[in-house]
Amino acid sequence: MMSEQILPTTVVGSYPSVGSGGFHALLDPLKPARTTAVSDQISAGIDIISDGQVGRDMIALIADFLPGVKGQDVIGQIHPAGKPITLSGVKYALSRYSSVKGILTGPTTLAHGLALKTRVYRNRSELIPDMALALAQEARYLADAGVAILQLDEPMLSTGAADLTIAHEAVSIITKTLKVPTCMHVCGNIRECIDEILQFPVDILDLEFANNPDNLDAVSRSDLRGKKIGFGCVDSADREVESIEVIVGRINTGIELFGAENMLLDPDCGLRMHSREGAYKKLEHLVLATRLCREELR
Repeated sequence: MMSEQILPTTVVGSYPSVGSGGFHALLDPLKPARTTAVSDQISAGIDIISDGQVGRDMIALIADFLPGVKGQDVIGQIHPAGKPITLSGVKYALSRYSSVKGILTGPTTLAHGLALKTRVYRNRSELIPDMALALAQEARYLADAGVAILQLDEPMLSTGAADLTIAHEAVSIITKTLKVPTCMHVCGNIRECIDEILQFPVDILDLEFANNPDNLDAVSRSDLRGKKIGFGCVDSADREVESIEVIVGRINTGIELFGAENMLLDPDCGLRMHSREGAYKKLEHLVLATRLCREELR
């Protein structure tokens, strides 16, 4: 279940893929990296963890298992995978910790990450709904497994290249039947699309605020429509680990604008490109800063 803690800490998803050799690695090459990612998040004190997304990149993570896709090409009609894609990693995380976020690449970002090499789809606008139907099946697997939150990653939405009307309809296909809280993560500066994004049918909108402080003004001037904010307060683009004091300042700014009861705290984006030591320290500082802010609220 989702944490009832004020200012719950979470992650956007990915963690450095660090593992070891040995017999278990031969049986399951991802197991050592997944074990490390989950253990580090728990040790750092994160309230809602992920499985670390330690396998493929965000496109291949899903696309490699979808009928109709070969490599980076769409070669036929997209159908749901014959079996769960990300469930094993999430089940492992749930075996170690009670509050886990399930994360899927969103249908628009997934469609834009592949090349059309079939006459089945004239353009990506026709492809995206079928991607959404395939992802909806995977989302149900994760919801049934007991994830605390189901997150869709849609970095494409802030680029200006996506049709936001079609993207909205695609997200609705996935979220409309789910009974768990839903979240959409959008990278980058969202000033030009904030009005449209706030209409998406999700419970939580997760955004960058550390690396994109302009988002503070854009979002605070908007009607949140009852949504909570996933408040990126650790800069995932910066290899340097911010001080606890800097993160506390960012969190307090968010509290003033949105209210602590409306915020989940996390890094701006995934930490896949960092060293294990750097990623862990960023999460640790996030947790320590959050504890200080909670104390101030009491």
